[in-house]
Amino acid sequence: MPYFYGFDITYLVLVLPCVILAMWASANVNSTFKKYSRQLSSRSITGAEAAQRVLFANGVRGVRIERVSGNLTDHYDPRTNVIRLSDSVYSATSTAAIGVACHEAGHAVQYAQNYAPIKLRAAIIPVTNIGSKLSMPLILLGLVLSFMGDVSYFFIYLGIAAFGLSLVFQLVTLPVEFNASRRAMDAIEQSGILTTEEQVGARKTLTAAALTYVAATAVSLAQLLRLIMLFGGRRRDD
Repeated sequence: MPYFYGFDITYLVLVLPCVILAMWASANVNSTFKKYSRQLSSRSITGAEAAQRVLFANGVRGVRIERVSGNLTDHYDPRTNVIRLSDSVYSATSTAAIGVACHEAGHAVQYAQNYAPIKLRAAIIPVTNIGSKLSMPLILLGLVLSFMGDVSYFFIYLGIAAFGLSLVFQLVTLPVEFNASRRAMDAIEQSGILTTEEQVGARKTLTAAALTYVAATAVSLAQLLRLIMLFGGRRRDD
C-alpha cells in the first residue's frame, strides 16, 4: 500500500528527495551567481555588450537587448526577438553576469539557426501547459466516476498521460539549456570576452544553472512515477 500510518510512502521515497535536490540546486545557483558577481572582468565588458558580441560572432542581427527588473530574471523572448537581462546582469561586468548574458544570447542564436530541440520545445509548450493544468482534474474525475468502471480508468490514465507531458517538456529542455551554455562558453573563449582564469566563474555559474533544470526533470519524473504507482494499478486491484 502507498500509505503507511497516514504517510504517503510514494511521496516520501520518490518525490521528496527530488524536491530537496531542486531546493538545493536553486540555492546553489543563487550562491554561485553571488560569488562570481564579485569577480569583475578585466576587460570591463558588460553583460549587454557580451550578449551583443555573441550575436555578432554568430552572424545574428536584429535582436534587441533590454533591461528587465528582478534578480536572475534573464531570458530570451522569441516572440519579440528580445534578450532581456536583469539589473544584476545588463550593466554588470562580472564573470557571472557575462556568463548568464551569453547564455541568453545562445538561445537567440539557437532560434536564428533553427536548432531543432528549441523549435520542438516551443511547439509543445501549449500542449504541455494544457496537460499540466488538466492532469489532476482528470484523475480526480476518474476517481469520482469509479462506479462507472472502464470510464473511470480512462480518465485516470488520461490524466497520468497529460501529466507525463510535463516530463517530456523537461527532457526537451535539457539539451536546449546545455547547448545554449556550450555556445556561450565557446563564444566567450573565441571572442576573448573573458580571460582563461575568468572563464572559470562564467562556467561555474552556468553549470549551477544547468543543475536546476536537471533537478526539475527529476521532480517531474518522480511525480509521474508516483501517479503511476498510486493510480496506475487500480484496475488490477479492482
